[in-house]
Amino acid sequence: MELKEKKLTSELVYDGGLLKVYYDTVELVNGRTAWREVIRHPGAVVMVPVDDQGNVYLERQFRYPYDRVVVEVPAGKLEWGEQPDDAARRELKEEIGASAGRWTYLGEMLPTPGFCDELQRVYLAQDLTFGETSPDEDEFLEVFRLPFAQALEMAADGRIQDSKTVAALFRADRAMRGACHG
Repeated sequence: MELKEKKLTSELVYDGGLLKVYYDTVELVNGRTAWREVIRHPGAVVMVPVDDQGNVYLERQFRYPYDRVVVEVPAGKLEWGEQPDDAARRELKEEIGASAGRWTYLGEMLPTPGFCDELQRVYLAQDLTFGETSPDEDEFLEVFRLPFAQALEMAADGRIQDSKTVAALFRADRAMRGACHG
């Protein structure tokens, strides 16, 4: 069955600093028309930094839409046109002050496919060396580390609720176990 919708019209209704919102008219597979509100996003990178002792570095950050502090892996948006690998290196350095000697690409994630085209690229960062952090002017983070197994348990039982963090931790676990077992 053909499931692809055909875009008939697209109107930019909001052009913000980060997001662009479009109101599109589409033709459905049955020939009828419908509307779609779509947020265009430059994309993001998600890093799971794990040190040689098996600790993962996480952040506590206040998230305004939820009005609470959220535990997350380091992540950040791409600048329009920026390459994901470059953004991952930049964000890891800015947020936790680390450089990684070994990077493993863990694939892409679609965090909100119902209304946004954001694509998150996930990386495992290992062989870490640390220096100074340099977060954005409006970014306030508390970086901490946990044994990876403890963070994975927190993702599994719901103590970590951020979806990109939960998924990234499980992908990193699989990648690290694969490296250890063959």
